[in-house]
Amino acid sequence: MEEKKPAEGHELIGRVIRTIEERGLAGPESPVLLMVSGGSDSTALAYLATELSASGIIGPLGMLHVNHQLRDEDSDRDQAFVQNLAEALDIPLFICAIDVEAEVRRTGDNVEAVARRERYLAANEALESLCRHTASPLADGRIFTAHTQDDRVESFYMRSIVGTGPGGFRSMRYTNGPVVRPLLDVCRKDLRAYIGEREHAGKAVVCDPKGELWCEDATNSHTDRFRAFVRHEIVPRAQERNPQLLETLCRVMNLIADEDDMLDRQADQMEATKVDWLAKEGPAGIAYEAGCVLLPGFAQLPLPMQRRVCTGVLQKMLGPDARIETSSVTEVLSGFKEGRPLGGYSGNIQGNLAISANKQGLRIEPMEAYRARRKKSAVSPGPAKTDGPAGRAGSGDSLDPAIAAEPAYPSDPADPAIAAEAAGRAGSGDPAESLIVDPPTASVQASKD
Repeated sequence: MEEKKPAEGHELIGRVIRTIEERGLAGPESPVLLMVSGGSDSTALAYLATELSASGIIGPLGMLHVNHQLRDEDSDRDQAFVQNLAEALDIPLFICAIDVEAEVRRTGDNVEAVARRERYLAANEALESLCRHTASPLADGRIFTAHTQDDRVESFYMRSIVGTGPGGFRSMRYTNGPVVRPLLDVCRKDLRAYIGEREHAGKAVVCDPKGELWCEDATNSHTDRFRAFVRHEIVPRAQERNPQLLETLCRVMNLIADEDDMLDRQADQMEATKVDWLAKEGPAGIAYEAGCVLLPGFAQLPLPMQRRVCTGVLQKMLGPDARIETSSVTEVLSGFKEGRPLGGYSGNIQGNLAISANKQGLRIEPMEAYRARRKKSAVSPGPAKTDGPAGRAGSGDSLDPAIAAEPAYPSDPADPAIAAEAAGRAGSGDPAESLIVDPPTASVQASKD
């Protein structure tokens, strides 16, 4: 079988190909769902992916546009632009309309967090459909986002301002489950130049009603928003000192990421011997949400490793999109003193998790499970008996029942505008961008399937 010739003709394409191949982001058989908003970065992603798919670097394409209904006519303009783009490139398009403001009122979450959560819910469903229609295993599917060097550097400065946890300064991961970022080694300026060169070369391009080659979101210039402030006020000033700022910081972040990955692997090894999960049975394996016991040996780990293991444990319990508060990790670690569990220690973290310690370890469990266990212990005749490590029924935990009425420890003082970006393991990456696997609340319509 004759091998297809790699895409050529632009230095930018070569850089993207190197990122994809060196990072193992996708292959010739990988169905790829493109998340396209209509902005310059995602528009360039659509053009680039079309060339890469045609040359056999990646597999068949689909496109997703999410209309958050936050900018009235501008939102509809963006949707129309993406529809025209998908038609011009002959890419199947999924459109998802979400009333983000209504969801914010329902959940009490901030706009950024809701928009991001619903966007990835829709992406998960669209990827499943794309894989089904291309007869490809879902495990081979990839979701391409258009995050660039610029986005990564902005996140770096945002986290520098409000603080972050272990690994936070890696800023963004190239891969997070099926979500991959093939443009993390290129900048916005080069992507916009690439679109312009396509137009001059007579290749297929799409314009909005004003003749622009992409849609510009006016809110991106509102410096009262945290990211816009960093983008327009901080990064340009830093670039005055170092014109190669994007390349320099991204190189540094990759070094941080390499060490962070190594420490994550070590933390996983420590978890296997220092953490006892409470619900291990069942066809799906461990039910992490049921909680766990940090065994006495946990206290012997170096403090930085304790933090990392604890953060990972809480992330597994609460899900990939949850934001793990620094105060929660601190409260858990305070349950150990002088190399052993602190008997009688108790607390309430993350709003609905109870922690309690005795000599057998520190138990982390949902508040409702703690209440049920305490109620059972209270009505049982005779003295409570220990049945296994740290607090299986009747362990004698001394958590004060009044804890149930206490408020959660306060969140970190981060700007709400980056709450979604700070989601996931405390500063472990981006969450970013973690893929949500629950059924989406928004319906996804395949306008071309």
